[in-house]
Amino acid sequence: MDTIERLVADPSAWAALATLVAMEVVLGVDNLVFVAILANRVEANRRVLARTAGLSLALIFRLALLAFAAGIVRLTRPLASVFGHAFSARDLLLLAGGLFLVWKATGEIHERVAPDAGEESAAAGPRLGVIAALVQIVLIDIVFSVDSIITAVGMTNEFPIMVVAVVVAVLLMMVASGPLGDFVHRNPTVLMLALSFLLMIGMTLIADGFGFHIERGYIYAAMFFSSLVEALNTLARRKTRKR
Repeated sequence: MDTIERLVADPSAWAALATLVAMEVVLGVDNLVFVAILANRVEANRRVLARTAGLSLALIFRLALLAFAAGIVRLTRPLASVFGHAFSARDLLLLAGGLFLVWKATGEIHERVAPDAGEESAAAGPRLGVIAALVQIVLIDIVFSVDSIITAVGMTNEFPIMVVAVVVAVLLMMVASGPLGDFVHRNPTVLMLALSFLLMIGMTLIADGFGFHIERGYIYAAMFFSSLVEALNTLARRKTRKR
């Protein structure tokens, strides 16, 4: 209790909390896009369950990872060297996550552009069970969580601040996942753009796993610019339909 009271009365603790929440939200954009696309593959009447349960489980796993934050930081230690490049457990995790995202995004894109794709595939019809969606949401969230936790540990040593930041960020993701998923489902071109984002994020994770770090700011700037162009295209299409 003394620790909580000390942190509440400390302005620097509030500044650290605000910074961590902002960082968690920004780093959660990748995960949010994946959750929105994945949940849309579940039956319509179970999508809310898939999104809520998936993010709830992801929150539990994130808090568990925070509890072992010291061990997470040690994931950056080299395990083996291949052709002169040292790979750590973090690198291997990023490689696995990146390959999974590339495989997932490529498969989704293929289903929508294949000449023999049926109407249901083209419209992103239900093809995924709730349990399968939950497993994939949790696994990819673990991959995205590693870097955010390592960064959080580097910014503050106060465990309560890290816990509050993670909880707030995941709650915001829960709120935003529904509207984002519905918007993506209603707009096929936006869905293709989101899949392209996943493909780009997957390649970024793979590059990071091989030691070629790409600043996330460049990725988010490209995502924002592409989204802005697509928003202008959507407005232009609506104006044409009105005419």
